[in-house]
This record gives sequence, structure tokens and C-alpha cells, in this order.
Amino acid sequence: MPPRRTTVARLGILAAGSALAALTVTGPAAALDATALDATDKHPPVYKGRVTAKSGLLLRDTPTRGGRVVRHVPHGKVVTIFCKTKGGHVGRTNLWYLLTDGTWAWGSANYIATLGKAPRWC
Repeated sequence: MPPRRTTVARLGILAAGSALAALTVTGPAAALDATALDATDKHPPVYKGRVTAKSGLLLRDTPTRGGRVVRHVPHGKVVTIFCKTKGGHVGRTNLWYLLTDGTWAWGSANYIATLGKAPRWC
């Protein structure tokens, strides 16, 4: 049985809150697991995606369609993805990306085409 919507929303809030807390307290490198860093480079991986929704994409404060809308990203815009998590279903997927462009917000993977490597899990 899939998790209840409130459970998914709480998990999304916890993931976003943990990422923000780590960035606020100790800087961007502390928000990443040490295994996510390349041993020779020591920089966090950068994941990119392009918004495919024709009318643009609404970004939310939780990884569900019921989350509060934080902002809008136009069609074709390239966004920076911090990580991915499971959330509410949109189309054929329940994956959501935590975007870091200006405001930390969740966007459905159904409307974001990844460019390069798939994002790491939150």
C-alpha cells in the first residue's frame, strides 16, 4: 500500500528542512553525503534539468500537488536540481526534484527532463 499523502508531505518537508539546515549551519558541502563527492574534485555534484511543461512549472513547498506554490518556472528554463525523492503522483511518476535556483522548492520530475546524470536521492 502506498504511503498516505500526509506521510509523503512530511517526508518532503523533512528532506527539504534537513538540506536547508545543513546549508545554513555548516555550508553547502556539509549538506551532501561524503560519498556524493568525487574523491579528486571535492565539489558537490551539479545536476541540471530543463522544464518541459508547455505552460511552465509550478514549484511547491512539499513534493505533492497539494503543496503551497512557491514560484513558477517558464517552459524551457534550465534548473539546478539538488536531489530527488518520492512524493505524490503526477502523470506516470511519483518522483520530485528539489530545485535550488533562488528558492528551494519541489518540482515534479514529470515536467523536468534531466540533462546529464540522474540526480542523487535526498
